[in-house]
Amino acid sequence: MNDQTRDREGNRLSARLSRYASVGTGLGATAARLAAGRMMTDKPDLSEEAKLFRATLGSLKGPLMKVAQLLSTIPDLLPPEYAAELSELQAHAPAMGASFVRRRMAAELGMGWQDKFRAFEQTAAAAASLGQVHRAISHEGAALACKLQYPDMNSAVEADLGQLNLLLMIHRRLDGALDTSEIGQEIGARLREELDYEREAKHIALYTAMLARDADIRVPRVHGELSTRRLLTMTWLEGDPLLTFKDHSLDDRNLIAQSLFRAWWQPFCRYGVIHGDPHLGNYSVYGESGRPEGLNLLDYGCIRIFPAAFVGGVVALYRGLQKEDEAQIVHAYETWGFKNLSKELIGILNIWARFIYGPLMEDRVRAIADGVKAAEYGRRQAFSVHKALRDKGPVVVPREFVFMDRAAIGLGGVFIHLRTELNFYRLFNQALEGFSVETVAERQRVALDSAGLGL
Repeated sequence: MNDQTRDREGNRLSARLSRYASVGTGLGATAARLAAGRMMTDKPDLSEEAKLFRATLGSLKGPLMKVAQLLSTIPDLLPPEYAAELSELQAHAPAMGASFVRRRMAAELGMGWQDKFRAFEQTAAAAASLGQVHRAISHEGAALACKLQYPDMNSAVEADLGQLNLLLMIHRRLDGALDTSEIGQEIGARLREELDYEREAKHIALYTAMLARDADIRVPRVHGELSTRRLLTMTWLEGDPLLTFKDHSLDDRNLIAQSLFRAWWQPFCRYGVIHGDPHLGNYSVYGESGRPEGLNLLDYGCIRIFPAAFVGGVVALYRGLQKEDEAQIVHAYETWGFKNLSKELIGILNIWARFIYGPLMEDRVRAIADGVKAAEYGRRQAFSVHKALRDKGPVVVPREFVFMDRAAIGLGGVFIHLRTELNFYRLFNQALEGFSVETVAERQRVALDSAGLGL
């Protein structure tokens, strides 16, 4: 893509103003419909309201849609009906049409872009918040996935982040339990990274290196000659959605869950890297004759790389809770970035920590959360913590905590969907074998350098 095209799609004032207008019009019309509906009844249909809200955000595209999906994974923040609908945005967003696709592909690969493929399907195979995916075939016969970004996303991100920061500021004034000042910064940093498909290609290289020994976890290969900053072309990984297997045998479901556990926890425990968006649509399962053999990892936009010391804090908290060692627990929270913690605040945070670590603490086969629905996972504990923090807070939530916490909840939700029964304690301790902060730092340095992500 030439410099002129890059300039047209930068963070433009005119595009930001247009985004403000479209968001305001879309959400304003939806709010008016919801208000009119509530005037007619004392018992609003939250399910229908949520469907309307989801459709509005889906049509707007962009980061507001992704932020809404993010908020749906935070326990006790939204009614269950809204959480269930908004959680589907990533996997089932409405796609843009063929004329849009032709313009975007020409902007990225030039007017003769179609000659670069043996075949290219102009109907999207999947659509999400920042772009959509198309099937294609290379001249060598390889099946390809072409991830194409929507236009003016730089401007949309900056406009929507401005709106998000305003909402978080209002939230801080209305609700003193949590100081969310750093949450907006963290979400903004990750969203800006997600717009850079050249960086995502490096994330794929990073995961290829980190999971090289896991034969049952497949990572796509990037086709650099067919990729740009806003177009990412990868090998197409054939597979079925995770929920296709929700009624399979327990052995099948456990096999999938073990692969998923290792795909998430091993990069974190060994390299300080997490996938910050463990959404159902970001994985598929491959195998022959309907039997699962392994896991496909499909999306690498929301990757969080932590300092090795942060990983040390996570492990220290786990071990401190095991031994009920208060000094180690406090040290862990401080390593994470929590400040000015009183004894009461530490006790409140431990409610949440014991919930997150609970499945990893017991050396036995168990479900991730007995009798809990995926949409309700963590809500009771979050309500207890939030209520207590109103009296003892506010607590500044460190920015590193945002995606770590969200990812742990999302991962647990997937295990609930699959009705998995595993010894999570042994899986976690296998990921921790040979752990030390120094070892994580060295592994991370080598892996980032090999992927072109080194400092």
